[in-house]
Amino acid sequence: MYKILFLIVFCLTFPVADIFAQAESNQFSLFDENELLKHVKSLSSDVFEGRRTGTIGAAKSRKYIINQFHTLKVEPLGKSFEQSFSFIEKRKVFEAVNILGLIKGTKVPKEYIVISAHYDHEGIKYGKIYNGADDNASGISALFAFAEYFKKFPPKHSVILAAFDGEELGLQGSEYFVNNTIIPLEDILVNFNMDMISRSDKKELYIVGTSENKKLKDLITNSKHSNKIKLIRGHDGYDNLDNWTYSSDHANFYKKDIPFLYFGVEDHKDYHEPTDNYENIQPEFYTEAVKTIISVFKKIDGSNTRF
Repeated sequence: MYKILFLIVFCLTFPVADIFAQAESNQFSLFDENELLKHVKSLSSDVFEGRRTGTIGAAKSRKYIINQFHTLKVEPLGKSFEQSFSFIEKRKVFEAVNILGLIKGTKVPKEYIVISAHYDHEGIKYGKIYNGADDNASGISALFAFAEYFKKFPPKHSVILAAFDGEELGLQGSEYFVNNTIIPLEDILVNFNMDMISRSDKKELYIVGTSENKKLKDLITNSKHSNKIKLIRGHDGYDNLDNWTYSSDHANFYKKDIPFLYFGVEDHKDYHEPTDNYENIQPEFYTEAVKTIISVFKKIDGSNTRF
């Protein structure tokens, strides 16, 4: 009798529909939003000294990224996660390292989608640390969110999670990758590149690359990806806005005739300034931006066409 009475009171207090809705929300959440923010805060802290290529801060960043890949059950693309290379910029030799992870596809494992973000930033200048929260700790943390998402919803195509080095010094990491990749370039379907995705006063996330590929354009424009932020096609050289086609690591995929989609926000007052700190990102916009990018990925991954 007491058990029956308890159940009645419980159901009246907590409607069954709400209970199931909460359970479903927890079960089917794309990723842990608190973890997403935690990683941005960590990577943009003074501990990493601005993540300048070739510095101790960069080495700490690599260790952090690799540890997260291990935690999230991401496999290395090659024998290890690290792809080391060197380059010369302004008569200085830099030792750099890309970090490359692999999620094997369930249906088309020999075709790849490369999801990329650069982890380097400006380092320390004139005694001030340039922490690069938006540029580009936000993109790296989104890579972790993708890895977490794939644990629940494995992709049909294989996915390479690429944390590129040397972006701030001339897109060096992505250039080395496309010229020295261990998989055939013709097997790469598309590059998703994320660079500065955590803040926008207008709640606008731009997507670049659809003007270069009608199939991608049709797939994206025929779908609704968010009710909270605006996903805007533009900055591709056809709309009187700054042309971002060559502005980040996606440029080197484009040069190899590989379709790309670049996700980013407009420059803000903290761009390449020591004030690009965690406190200035916009958590609600950022988490929705990552969900929106995942929504676009689902459309691409679920398509049966090559782009």
